[in-house]
Amino acid sequence: MADAFDARAFRQTVGHFATGVTVVAAEVDGDVRGMTANAFTSLSLDPPLVLFCCGKSAHMSQAIRHTNRFSINMLADTQQDVSTYFAGGWKEPAPPPFSFIPWDGAHRLDGCIAALSCAVETILEGGDHWIVVGRVQALHRSDAGHAPLLFFRGRYGRLNEPETVA
Repeated sequence: MADAFDARAFRQTVGHFATGVTVVAAEVDGDVRGMTANAFTSLSLDPPLVLFCCGKSAHMSQAIRHTNRFSINMLADTQQDVSTYFAGGWKEPAPPPFSFIPWDGAHRLDGCIAALSCAVETILEGGDHWIVVGRVQALHRSDAGHAPLLFFRGRYGRLNEPETVA
């Protein structure tokens, strides 16, 4: 491998993997803090484990170390503004409308298509990120019928409805 690795090219290349978009939420000292994350995946069915990755310099990396519960909120395609806000890219003076609902030891983002309430299982080091493993404690699925918000090649996207096969 060459001495100088092109981090930008790496980021652009892995950006070709389409992902869903989540907001991770945790309560610290009475305040609910959130972070947009697309580095999220299920890890194990038995026990039920998930993980998300958090940059070491992100505000959430400190928050997650001071709590024992968090939620993963899977965003609907109508929640792009909420994602932008929690990613730190919101340019308007007032935040977009959103609210968190107290739920099973964590806080669920109102309007999300699905959510997981998790207990912190372990936090591992992974380069310039923390890998946060959570044990799933509760599940939520919306009946609203929204499609998921997607992220691909640095942009938001929406799921096209599949064609009906005859």
